[in-house]
Amino acid sequence: MESAVVKIKKGQGRSLKAGGMWIYDNEIETISGSFTNGDVVKVEDFDGYPMGWGFINTKSKITVRMLSRKKDTVIDENFIEMRVRNAWEYRKATVDTSSCRIIFGEADFLPGIVIDKFSNILVVESLALGIDRWKPVILDKLKKVLAADGIFIEGIYERSDAKVRLQEGMERYKGFIGESFDTKVQIVENGVRYIVDVQDGQKTGFFLDQKYNRLAIQRLCPGKKVLDCFTHTGSFALNAGIAGASQVLGVDASQLGIDQARENAKLNGLEDRVAFQCADVFDLLPELEKKGEQFDVVILDPPAFTKSRSSVKNAVKGYREINLRGLKLVKDGGYLATCSCSHFMTPQLFTKTIREAAAGAHKRLRQVEYRTQAADHPILWSGDETSYYLKFYIFQVVDEK
Repeated sequence: MESAVVKIKKGQGRSLKAGGMWIYDNEIETISGSFTNGDVVKVEDFDGYPMGWGFINTKSKITVRMLSRKKDTVIDENFIEMRVRNAWEYRKATVDTSSCRIIFGEADFLPGIVIDKFSNILVVESLALGIDRWKPVILDKLKKVLAADGIFIEGIYERSDAKVRLQEGMERYKGFIGESFDTKVQIVENGVRYIVDVQDGQKTGFFLDQKYNRLAIQRLCPGKKVLDCFTHTGSFALNAGIAGASQVLGVDASQLGIDQARENAKLNGLEDRVAFQCADVFDLLPELEKKGEQFDVVILDPPAFTKSRSSVKNAVKGYREINLRGLKLVKDGGYLATCSCSHFMTPQLFTKTIREAAAGAHKRLRQVEYRTQAADHPILWSGDETSYYLKFYIFQVVDEK
């Protein structure tokens, strides 16, 4: 059957032509031929020049997500296997693969799907209709590719419960794919053991993108007093503890997160040195400041304060406030690790916000390093869809004298 053809308006498709993966509804001139939403369609420029292949969903503002830029590509099971194999070979070359993100949507040229590997368990999040149809094939091919390296997947859990699925005209869903298994999965990362709750944890259960940022704080922590804000399930706090910190306090507003963090501390034999408190960080930091508390290392790993352009102003206030409070708790000559995981908080805006916080706290910052997400969350240049969403700074904090 002949594929439907999507024709781009004259003067439109600039991001696509620069290497992007998305075509928005307002960039399309015509759609000819019959199709069902989720089908693979041919994409042409206004003058008929072939632009490649993608899958279509007219219910979504992102009407076409590109799969290939080549006009003679055949999108079939062999194509999917090639994409999956390339993604795995890249991970083997760049990261510790015991637990890692194997497929990162657009950055692996499989738009709309994320697959994380926690030990021998896979967690899949499918966010677009077209890729959802290919999901069984992708998982099948992934198991085949991993088995060739002696890695046998024991279970798969689906966490397609994000709101964004509603914009695609899809229902939110979570549950087992295939046989059920214990959804509390034990992993080891940077020498730290964790229980990952793939069923009820945030997103896919654990934030793998901070793996090497967590490792980066280890060398600052031996013998030190450390405060880890927005600790979630204790990951930065435990990296500080395993590195030999004398005393660590991890804080989070989620009781579930704190309970899991305590369990993780016990798993690592760190419960005597790493303590956790359930509290609102914005309330607790001024209290600690009033008490005259000081720390050698303060870590700020807040959730995304903004998920849209319209709320960036409020987010900036939140980041400024939290960094100002955090800076006031760092001893002269101590260290601040601070980050933002919001796509809309650009690196420039984040840098400006930290600078303002430092001025407000009367502190001087000496940059130790600037980092982004781990390499298993690759940044595809020219594709804004996978840009530098995670920004991570380590500073030495010096009093103004």
